[in-house]
Order: sequence, then structure tokens, then C-alpha cells
Amino acid sequence: MNQTEAPYPQVLVSVDTVVLTLQDDALHVVLVRRSQPPFEGVWALPGGYIHAQEDADAQDSAVRVLRDKVGIAGAYLEQLATFSGPARDPRGWSVAIAYCALVSSAQLPPHDGVKRVPVAALGQLPFDHHAIVAAALARVRNKSQYSSLPVHLCGETFTLPQLQQVYESILGEPLNKVSFRRKMDEMQLLEAVPGAMRSGGAHRPAQLYRVRAPFQQALALSVRGL
Repeated sequence: MNQTEAPYPQVLVSVDTVVLTLQDDALHVVLVRRSQPPFEGVWALPGGYIHAQEDADAQDSAVRVLRDKVGIAGAYLEQLATFSGPARDPRGWSVAIAYCALVSSAQLPPHDGVKRVPVAALGQLPFDHHAIVAAALARVRNKSQYSSLPVHLCGETFTLPQLQQVYESILGEPLNKVSFRRKMDEMQLLEAVPGAMRSGGAHRPAQLYRVRAPFQQALALSVRGL
């Protein structure tokens, strides 16, 4: 064997990100249209190769992909899992480090070649992107049963009924109003915004809430600026 030849084929290393948001009280996945083969023109998860000369780590790669391909200015970003093998990519043996991002609908600006698709209507996806989406949904739904994770799908302020609707949209089931509010009180996550109310049409105005300052700092540690 020629000493300059690599003993093994090169492994392709990339990042893929499941971006979840809420629209019309339904959980949506953000897809981008692929501009290059394989699967050119097909809708897929935002992803791309790791740039060894530019990215400090895999999360930096995911941040760059979201900025360049989706136009997101900031997002909760959590590493999900690693997907690998010779069958997932027609170009050869590959490794994809998958991430999950949660953004409010207002954080998603109009961007060419980007669309939001309801989780229930994803249709066919290339590579193993269905498996990656399934893993992200399982992670988010599981953590939403005991954590404050869903607040990343809200804006800066929200009413308690709006927050409950976010939890219900993720979990796919109605929640008891009294139990939900008791849980929020126990978490000591929220504070009322002084003097801030939201009109509810035929309903009386509802108090607006926000995440308390100590929790805002903790949540910010999970958000990488883009």
C-alpha cells in the first residue's frame, strides 16, 4: 500500500439540528431546502459539515448552521445524540452530531428556502432525519414533564393560560389548570410583570408573567448567541 494513502476511507462528520417552534398552538419542525446533492431540492433538517478551521466545537458548528441557513439570532440549543453508519448517507460512512433547538415563533425571521412543518405532517425526509426528529421529540416531551424547558418556546412575556397551552402542545394532552399553576408556583420560575395585562377579547384581562431574573441567568447559560 502506498504510504501516503489513508488506511481507511474518510468519515464524513456533520451536525444536524431539529429546530422546534410553536405555530397556531401546534409544534412545528423547521426545514430547509437542500441546495446541493445528494437530495438536492429536498426539504431536510438544517445541517452541514463541521468546519475544522473555523468551529471551536460541534456546538459552534450547529450555531453557525442555524445562523447561516435559518437566520436564527439566538436559540436554546441542546446536544441530542450521535447518528452514524454506512447507510445513512449515500456519500459514505458518516457521523452526524444531532442537536435540538427551541425558539419562539417570533425568533424565526423570513428566510429563503426555510419553512415550518407541523410535526404531524412531516412527510418524507432524507437521510435518517425522521429518526433524529423522533429523538428530539422524545427528549423535549420527557423533559417538559418536570422542567421549565417549554418557556423557550414563549416570548419574553406571556400569560399563564398561554404557558399552559405551550406545555399541552408539547405533551399532546390537556393539563389540569389547578395542578399546572401549583407546579409553576413550586418551581418559583415566574414573576408577574407589574402593571402588565393582556386583553382576552370577551375574557377579562390576564396578568402577564416573565421568567424571574435568577432563572433568566440560568437559562441564558443554555443559549448560545448567534
